Amino acid sequence: MSKKKGLRIVFNSPVILCFAAICLIATVLGILSSGSISRTFFMTYRSSLANPLTWLRAITHVFGHSGWDHFLGNMSFILLLGPMLEEKYGSSNIIGIILCTALATALVNGIFFPGSAIMGASGVVFAFILMTSFTEFGDGEIPITFILVAALYLGKEVANGLFVRDNISQLGHILGGITGAIFGYWWNKRS
Repeated sequence: MSKKKGLRIVFNSPVILCFAAICLIATVLGILSSGSISRTFFMTYRSSLANPLTWLRAITHVFGHSGWDHFLGNMSFILLLGPMLEEKYGSSNIIGIILCTALATALVNGIFFPGSAIMGASGVVFAFILMTSFTEFGDGEIPITFILVAALYLGKEVANGLFVRDNISQLGHILGGITGAIFGYWWNKRS
């Protein structure tokens, strides 16, 4: 006699689920503090390199979000793409891509845009989008899906950066996409 298995909830993607939970906590703290906690801990901007918070914010800015729309938009993509990428590349590699994307966007923003501050996981979203297009390809091949995704997403961000004045860091999106493309190609080439 076979036993019927019931449905159960599984913790399928620890890095992505923890990342989303930290983002939720950071966003709630930012909203409850009218942005002061976000400015102190979850937003990167040019400040003294001797200040330890400068280095902390270079990583933690990907956790903070300016509000619910910003948070929900990013988490929709993170929770959709992240588990598949974590399963394929492993938890430590996903942590690595998040850290590399955070550091790259903080460094470039601090050097080239000293008067602006950035926050949010949009760079990580773009890294994941470009990495996803590399999930299946052979040696010496470039997937058409990668070309189309890169043209659509990165092309839109370049155009927005040149012609639209808003509070969105297109540079963060572009750097995230480039980071995801490089790592996606490199990890797939090795496997």
